[in-house]
Amino acid sequence: SVAYSDPQTNLLNSGCSSYNVTNTAVFFANLNSTYSALRSQLSNGTTHFATAQEAQSSFPSYGMAMCRDYMSQTDCLSCFDTAVSRIRACGAANGARVIYDGCFLRYESSGFYNQTTTPGNSQICSNKTAPDPTVFNQQGTDLLNNLLIATPRINGYFAATINTSGGNSTIYGIAQCVQTIPPTGCTQCLNQAYTNIRSCLPTTDGRAFDSGCFLRYSAAPFFAPNQTTDIAPYLRAAGSKRPAIIGGVVGGVSAILVILLAFFYFSSKTKTSRRGNILGATELQGPILFNYKDLKTATNTFSEDNKLGEGGFGDVYKANLKNGNVVAVKRLDITYGRAKDDFETEVRLISNVHHRNLVRLLGCCTKGSELLLVYEYMANGSLDRYLYGDKKGILSWKQRLDIIFGMARGLAYLHEQYHVTVIHRDIKPSNVLLDDEFQAKISDFGLARLLPENQSHVSTKFAGTLGYTAPEYAINGHLSEKVDTYSFGVVILEIISGRRCTDMNADSDTEYLLQEAWKLYEEGIPEKMADETMDSADYQNDDVKRLVEIALVCTQSPPTSRPSMSEILVLLLSDRAVE
Repeated sequence: SVAYSDPQTNLLNSGCSSYNVTNTAVFFANLNSTYSALRSQLSNGTTHFATAQEAQSSFPSYGMAMCRDYMSQTDCLSCFDTAVSRIRACGAANGARVIYDGCFLRYESSGFYNQTTTPGNSQICSNKTAPDPTVFNQQGTDLLNNLLIATPRINGYFAATINTSGGNSTIYGIAQCVQTIPPTGCTQCLNQAYTNIRSCLPTTDGRAFDSGCFLRYSAAPFFAPNQTTDIAPYLRAAGSKRPAIIGGVVGGVSAILVILLAFFYFSSKTKTSRRGNILGATELQGPILFNYKDLKTATNTFSEDNKLGEGGFGDVYKANLKNGNVVAVKRLDITYGRAKDDFETEVRLISNVHHRNLVRLLGCCTKGSELLLVYEYMANGSLDRYLYGDKKGILSWKQRLDIIFGMARGLAYLHEQYHVTVIHRDIKPSNVLLDDEFQAKISDFGLARLLPENQSHVSTKFAGTLGYTAPEYAINGHLSEKVDTYSFGVVILEIISGRRCTDMNADSDTEYLLQEAWKLYEEGIPEKMADETMDSADYQNDDVKRLVEIALVCTQSPPTSRPSMSEILVLLLSDRAVE
């Protein structure tokens, strides 16, 4: 049984920034003042969360502390004191954090309170498997999914629950977000934590942590029974707001439905604030400046044999570097009229985007008017080859679901979690690369920032691009994150069907894929969208229907009626379209 007087100081994660402050006397004075203010707030008995700062100097200090809500004030303060002792070992580092089972402490030299998720997110799993893995896996998935949906809707962003549906097994779980982020931020963070912690099942214990949240489950109790949260009302509220699709007629497309998605699982529509430092432990490095001669040699003078593909921004070549590494080199097909320093500044911004579902930009090279970008190499190439190219028929239903989910996570990061909003503008299968495990990685993000102001990257010479482009952008040039949402919806349909959204070689009477999806949905047979090369035993018709529904809500007009990518992630998870 759990000891109900326990500060739970089992260390999960800690880190110190690699950068030190120069005036340690002033900084330490500010930091000590911050610690005192945090402890004072936690001592008043009414809160388990605190922020404090000493910002009126050249060496400011910003702090945040959080205890799990099931802990007593005594245990909370004991955990906090242990965290302070641990974090002092970072010395003059300008940022540090420590995470225990019972509490969390972080300080930075700049504001970070709005941060939700960062590349430092991780999970810790037990090495012991549950006695009945199948039952425990489903039981744990249900518990975590309920926490994911309910917690952002609860005042204070904390939930503790118990699942006894496994018969002989009981599973305990909590979810918690920092209170300085909006509900959408809590959802984004828990989405990532949910993805990470799912890899722990069916082991008996799992924890996932990020800059904005904490998620834990265990087969053993770690909080008192009277500390549970009644999450049922929040699940019912969320369930009542799932997408509803009702009939209607739109524009010139015969019998097209109007789709109404009451997708707001959040009490606030406030857009997630831009985040600050990366967990305070490391500063992101700039891009590597490659030598032109080395890249020319590595690509065999940009030979056709080394060409990997062609795109709207230029050709891509496989490059074998002298150190043995293999990279992809994009030779930009644009005229860049701005200064070299300006180009490298923009590239630096893109290269600091780190996410598992985004292709990593390693560096760049400039020589005269020649502009080269160097990316990590993806051996499996682009998604379009597997949908309607030479690799068609290889992808299973499960792999397709994983690709859809990976794309959604990558776009949610670009739109809402990076410190500036990055709108891709050209989401399509040829810009989605696949790693060795067929996980999706979006490429070419941020390249529109490198274009001269009078040059658009959307070009009719690249077949199919306009088929993915939202009408408000293609016709009126109105740009927002919802342009990417529209494209994502079209790509979902392509992934389900294994067909192009627009087939330029088809008969003029052939319907576009989006039109066909609406028609089949109206007729009540959306499962006919499924790729015939797939084994029908690998998927359920209801799963196809749910994904078609999500694709259709993504392509609605006006753009304000489309969900954000973080909301799409919730739909994918809560509707179990993606397991």
